[in-house]
Amino acid sequence: MPLYHKLGDFPQKRHTQFEKPNGGFYYEQLFGTEGFHGHSSLSYHVHRPTQVKEILNSYSVEPKIAIGKNIKSLLFKGFELKPENDFLDSRKAMLVNKDCIIGLAAPKESLRNYFYKNADADEMLFIHKGKGKLRTMLGNIPFEYGDYLIIPRGIIYQIEFETEENRLFYVESYSPFYTPKRYKNQSGQHLEHSPFCERDFILPNELETHDEKGDFLIKIKKEGMIHEVVYATHPFDVVGWDGYNFPYGFSIHNFEPITGRVHQPPPVHQTFETATFVVCSFCPRLYDYHPKAIPAPYNHSNIDSDEVLYYVDGDFMSRNNIEQGHITLHPKGIPHGPAPGAMERSIGHKETQELAVMVDTFRPLMVTEEAMGLDDGQYYKSWCE
Repeated sequence: MPLYHKLGDFPQKRHTQFEKPNGGFYYEQLFGTEGFHGHSSLSYHVHRPTQVKEILNSYSVEPKIAIGKNIKSLLFKGFELKPENDFLDSRKAMLVNKDCIIGLAAPKESLRNYFYKNADADEMLFIHKGKGKLRTMLGNIPFEYGDYLIIPRGIIYQIEFETEENRLFYVESYSPFYTPKRYKNQSGQHLEHSPFCERDFILPNELETHDEKGDFLIKIKKEGMIHEVVYATHPFDVVGWDGYNFPYGFSIHNFEPITGRVHQPPPVHQTFETATFVVCSFCPRLYDYHPKAIPAPYNHSNIDSDEVLYYVDGDFMSRNNIEQGHITLHPKGIPHGPAPGAMERSIGHKETQELAVMVDTFRPLMVTEEAMGLDDGQYYKSWCE
């Protein structure tokens, strides 16, 4: 996150004594990436953050692959995923490769009985349905429909829902999420042509500090396993922190689309990037205004990437029979484009109200058994006239 933020109290100088009001010292922890070279934050804890009392069960959550080498365009009916009470149990991997996991979740209950940490991957949670609060060791973030939540690896968190009907689209990335380089200057500030700026980020604004000892269960995801670890103190015991490595939110409704006289390519919708894929936001916008403009996207070949589209809301002009929560996969190796009739139908239209999230991966995606349970079975034939 190319933005400095701070909450609570901490000493003026790094790596110096920070005394408690009633005696003793707070414990400093570096929360950093890339071995002291990448983004980092320094947090100060009431108790030592290293106190592991016990390691209980360990079990695999590795996705089961149905199609390892795929050439077929697929459509998954995401809202047919059955809700489950537990937050982690509700998360179902749909598409995976060596760089990321793309999935859906429909949790009915808040995560309160344990804490969660992904030790391997940064997480992007997109809130399709639901409202609540992300509670983390570095502060809390409110969320609602349309919010992206970016949670760096290693963050310990819980999630509280005010709602029972919750639908999430998520991506776990083994490389960090950043905003696109072309939107920023050399020091990382967003430029004037960027479709969003620092004002739009939802930063942690409420720091919980718990001075509690006991048995605190943390489920840690690492190398496809969940390890149940018992900490001796409450993991939310931070009295203050500052730095650049922290969770934050961003509303898709604050993305300002870039438009032109003729149809603009998908990179103008880019919102996040990693070393191995990009994330784009398709938002309500005016269509192209050349007198001969064709608003529908042109056919294009996926030569270097797999394209995943998650449909959120509105009328999806380029496709037929698309509904909320649908996911389409257009794999590398074959071209794709508007459904038959969509190009002609789009001519003369002035705007779209569509809302969608796109993930383009630079390596092919494998399809999981969970995904095939939601497959419509016919999508790959939908371009035939």
